[in-house]
Amino acid sequence: MLREVIATRYVTPLREGGSLPGIVEGDDLGTYIMKFTGAGQGRKTLVAEVICGELGRRLGLRVPELVRMQLDPVIGLSEPDQEVQELLKASGGLNLGMDYLPGSLGFDPLAFEVGAREAGRVVWFDALINNVDRSWRNPNLLVWHGELWLIDHGAAMIWHHNWPTAEKSAARPYNASDHALATFGPDVAAAAEELAPRITEELLAEVAALVPDAWLADEPGFDSPDALRQAYVRTLLARARTISDQVILGEPTKDKPSQAPAWLAAKLPRRAVK
Repeated sequence: MLREVIATRYVTPLREGGSLPGIVEGDDLGTYIMKFTGAGQGRKTLVAEVICGELGRRLGLRVPELVRMQLDPVIGLSEPDQEVQELLKASGGLNLGMDYLPGSLGFDPLAFEVGAREAGRVVWFDALINNVDRSWRNPNLLVWHGELWLIDHGAAMIWHHNWPTAEKSAARPYNASDHALATFGPDVAAAAEELAPRITEELLAEVAALVPDAWLADEPGFDSPDALRQAYVRTLLARARTISDQVILGEPTKDKPSQAPAWLAAKLPRRAVK
């Protein structure tokens, strides 16, 4: 089970994301980015954060610690923004916290070099979870103490928004042409050789078990949270067996040409930017 923390002070909203996460302090004296069950994207965003974030951690990728975070909406009464107050009122109880990395910087491909091995591991992982939110437009990568950290996986596993078509959706290739690390020559083949054998039913079940029952309840087509957890396990396990050969990297496809800006190609002459 994820460690549980009680939010003791709401510090400030973060307006970069559509879900309006906020910086909060916890009863353990830590500082966290809280993502709310009452946000417009709903609880499936939090499910994706837990499954993908904790899976990434077990594969050796750097993901800030995730915690179960209890919220009493009363802590936001002094917040002057009406939108924030309404969000806090709608999110009483269990929410998700991500460890705040003080002093971290947003990833800049012009300022931070990523090796082919690390880039390949991140691209392969994003292909596995079908993360559509790690492009050059919005990398969702931080640099902290000279190392690359992965954040914000709420948009991954898009198939879980429509379970009747999940098997077909999860079988599709992953277009990494616009991935934030595409210009660093990611060694996806080496990453697949290393990581794919580690995606076992047991590992996926361990990760899925970390999702609170309350975030899995009442899903149409499933009679229990455990039945839904098994669906996540089956879908990711099947994808892990085939995705290594389905990563599109380099030449963009006809349906999705790369839109990487010209300045990126000009500033990174040693790399192939298509």
